[in-house]
Amino acid sequence: MSCASCVSAIEQALRAVPGVQEANVNLVERTAQIKGTASVESLIAAVRKASYDAAELRGLDDERDKEASESAYYRQRLRQAAAAAVVAVPLFIADPLGWLPALSTSDGQRFWLLTGLVSLAVLIYSGGHFFRGAWQQLRLGRANMDTLIALGTGAAWCYSMAVAAFPHSVPSLAQHAYFEAALFIIAFINLGNALELRARGRTSQAIKRLIGLQPKTARVIRDGREFDIAISEVGLDDTLRVRPGERIPVDGVVIDGHSSVDEAMLTGEPLPVTKRRGSEVFGGTINGSGTFLYQAKRIGRDTVLAQIIERVREAQASKPAIGRLVDKVAAVFVPAVLLIALISFVLWYALGPEPRLSYAFVTTLTVLIIACPCALGLATPISIMVGVGKAAEHGILIRNGDALQQAGTLTVLAFDKTGTITVGKPSVTALLPAVGWDETRLLQLAAALETGSEHPLATAIVAAAQSRAIALPALTDFQALPGKGVRALHEGKLALFGNRALMQDFAVALDALQEPADALAAQAQTPIFLALDGQLAGVVAVADPVKEDSKAAIARLRALGLEVVMITGDNAATAQAVARAVGIDKVYAEVLPAAKQDKIAQLQTDGARVGMVGDGINDAPALARAEVGFALGAGTDVAIESASITLMGASLHGVADAIAISRATVKNIRQNLFGAFVYNVLGIPVAAGILFPLWHMLLNPMIAGAAMSLSSVTVVSNAGRLRFFNPRR
Repeated sequence: MSCASCVSAIEQALRAVPGVQEANVNLVERTAQIKGTASVESLIAAVRKASYDAAELRGLDDERDKEASESAYYRQRLRQAAAAAVVAVPLFIADPLGWLPALSTSDGQRFWLLTGLVSLAVLIYSGGHFFRGAWQQLRLGRANMDTLIALGTGAAWCYSMAVAAFPHSVPSLAQHAYFEAALFIIAFINLGNALELRARGRTSQAIKRLIGLQPKTARVIRDGREFDIAISEVGLDDTLRVRPGERIPVDGVVIDGHSSVDEAMLTGEPLPVTKRRGSEVFGGTINGSGTFLYQAKRIGRDTVLAQIIERVREAQASKPAIGRLVDKVAAVFVPAVLLIALISFVLWYALGPEPRLSYAFVTTLTVLIIACPCALGLATPISIMVGVGKAAEHGILIRNGDALQQAGTLTVLAFDKTGTITVGKPSVTALLPAVGWDETRLLQLAAALETGSEHPLATAIVAAAQSRAIALPALTDFQALPGKGVRALHEGKLALFGNRALMQDFAVALDALQEPADALAAQAQTPIFLALDGQLAGVVAVADPVKEDSKAAIARLRALGLEVVMITGDNAATAQAVARAVGIDKVYAEVLPAAKQDKIAQLQTDGARVGMVGDGINDAPALARAEVGFALGAGTDVAIESASITLMGASLHGVADAIAISRATVKNIRQNLFGAFVYNVLGIPVAAGILFPLWHMLLNPMIAGAAMSLSSVTVVSNAGRLRFFNPRR
């Protein structure tokens, strides 16, 4: 592909294939990502019918093949640029010095005809791909950047050859050959393509680094023997050994030994994680000083690393709203340039000074060459690619370009409490039995009611009972009451365990323990009430400690100009206590799961652009409703799938990092678009000769060729600056 027109053509071809729901083509990565039910063969056939070529990208080995292919392409473009320059430079130097024979002499005619034939050979070698691309587009009734280059350089060669063959058929002032201009243009554009590819390679380092994380071999134990095999040969449930300092080959579970593992590539967190029997380990992470055996549980494209690469590539291929708008402009860019070039020729030929034909030809050639749809087409996707890659380096997975664009525009961030601001691993901190009850009996019934629940508070209560070796009674007719608690029958009597709202629903009087329960809540401990047969049995207090860096992360978000609110199902006193601890002023407490999204909608109605941060199943609707949903990677799969942005670590600094990266990326896109538009808006009229009436200046076609190449390189290089952006600086 050469420009945004190619992107448009390939996307149209792919979307026309039956079964394709969505197709996004990435000009920067030269890849297409398709969602739907169409076969790979039909997709490749559609691309070939559109006069391009494609192959399926199946795994990490294909990624390495793609990199090798791009390296070969880079070297080829340099050779083609050098070949064109070898012929063009002597002509360029000799012409103004008067060393070349005049076209009007017989010796000069022979020299220039021979020069024309040599130039033709160089054009075929160095610029053949432009002419083939232009011809393929013409057959399909389309035009792209190849069309502009082929028309410009082809016209320069044809005009020069005609003047060399029939010098006296044109006025003496128009007797000039432009072989060196055609060759210089081809040399500059090939060099520009090579430099652009090199710069693009640097901007896609995030993907390359991720691919490089997976080792090529694994040490497997089979039939009592220990030996190394290729990573592609590792099977499910194979037993693998990891030695000190090695990268873990695939995902699995530790079955023997212990160590600490650096998981920074997954979570962005610098501290190593202790691994022992039963711990999960992930491919690409780095083992510390210990050694252990583990069983492979996810291999190939199912590993977390492969899924991260897939998610990053998917986000890089997607287009934000600003990118889709630019694509529409770019789709009509080349036809518009062709029209401007034609108008320029007609005006100069009809109204220009003598030699009119030469002026008309030079301005038309310059207009064709200076126009750069590449810069316009690269402006958005190159920045998106670098921004998404930078986010991945910080343990942030962005689902699509829209999420990256919108994250920087948020005005309000809504946080869930449990597992988001707090650790999410609470413990029982107090037992307050009512008259006639004791702590053991209170904890026994509470734990029995919470057995089977996956809620963090329930887990803490059951763990407390287990630590005291308390046997749990069997209950019947169990029923969960979302947002309130649970109910069941204990020895034929109704047992209730939940918040104040549940007790009010069943008219249970709380007066006896109301004051101590409120005191616990004021200390950020959650009081849970137990009632049996309509009578209060006691209160179990559970505390979930605030994460160490939550306060600092929320301070960063406020410094970025965002309003921070908390939306939680927990009781108001506990929620307020946590909010005070981390610096949140506005709290919506005791909000039922279904009502969380209503709170988001309410904030949106008030004019806010809302981001939601959560980790649980009950956060999924709110995550989906918000402009941007942030899911913690330690949370549930449902929350992660509902969110636009996934934080692989548990730190809320990831939210501030994502917003900072978003703002930097959008700023970079605007810089690129401004540069590309200004370049074309100024460059094309100057090439058409708008300065001639005032200063008798015309732009040299060779300078136009150099400017066109440099405009693309400039856009790519500007996007490359994002690689050095540090969101925490």
